Amino acid sequence: MDRSTTWPFADGQPGEFTYARYSSPTMVEAERRLGGLDGGTALLFASGMAASTSIVLALLSSGQTIALAEGAYYGTSVMLDELAQWGVHYVEFDQTGAPPAGVDLVWLEAPSNPFLTMPDFDAAAVHPARVVCDATAATPLNVRPLELGCDLVLHSATKFLAGHDDALVGAVVCKRAEDATRLLEFRSRTGPVASADTAWMLLRGLSTLEVRMARQTESAAEIVERLRAHPAVETVRYPGFGALLSFDVADAAAARRVETATRTIVNMTSLGGVTSRIEARARWEGARVPGGLLRLSVGLEDSSELWADLEHALAHSADATQSQRPRSGRLQGSPRNRNPRESDSGSAPSS
Repeated sequence: MDRSTTWPFADGQPGEFTYARYSSPTMVEAERRLGGLDGGTALLFASGMAASTSIVLALLSSGQTIALAEGAYYGTSVMLDELAQWGVHYVEFDQTGAPPAGVDLVWLEAPSNPFLTMPDFDAAAVHPARVVCDATAATPLNVRPLELGCDLVLHSATKFLAGHDDALVGAVVCKRAEDATRLLEFRSRTGPVASADTAWMLLRGLSTLEVRMARQTESAAEIVERLRAHPAVETVRYPGFGALLSFDVADAAAARRVETATRTIVNMTSLGGVTSRIEARARWEGARVPGGLLRLSVGLEDSSELWADLEHALAHSADATQSQRPRSGRLQGSPRNRNPRESDSGSAPSS
């Protein structure tokens, strides 16, 4: 790994590498590896959001509009709201159908996070606008959007690609040379570049991606089937591949009890690492998601141990719900018999 930030000229002429804001040897190697996986020209950025922001600012102009997949990663819409002051706007659409006419960029997510819907790639491919697909949760092992008619692939490489929760990095993989050239120019001028250390950690993650994803996918598929059969679970979302899923319990209070009762599965945000983690997404996304929605990213732990942990948490939540219901033969509204944790409406508080 070359940690240099600047390199000497040869006979008075700059060589391939001059200054790390433009490029560096380790970053170029990581870009080459990722580009090979996705089938295009890859560029690394300081984070997934830096990559997303660069796509918008480098390839669009004030007054243009993005069609964003409904239910896509919440941070994408937050970022686009922030950029509205520069005159770039967005509308949301159901990505399982055709994108709306008259937009300048179509933004897909395969699968969407946390709703796990898959886009209609055929419908998007015939749209005259550029098409970008955020394939963070799929990885190139499951979905290769450039082969399905997209122009750009976006990855929060912090997640499954790096895979160990120790590298903050984003990537864009381009089908067309002119898009790669423009994004490289923008990155060099504005500076959202990945460090050499981060690029090295991404290379390490890519070397184990296939074996990690195989183990995580196998465990996720098993857990999905068990969740679908569990009486406390109302809805399970899973695209049929990968290690990300979501499921709904009764309400926000039940979701809070589940996420705080697990022990092997860690209650924390993000996804794609070797450690399984769970969280109720309503804390970040509000009414945009069901209050009882829990997002689960499956790691490398033993699947039976993960299920035992989930089963315990779901039972804990169900027991708590039952204990808050009034006992038979007593009046629900009687102040003497009311559970002190219940609100005046008789439902548990959501905090």
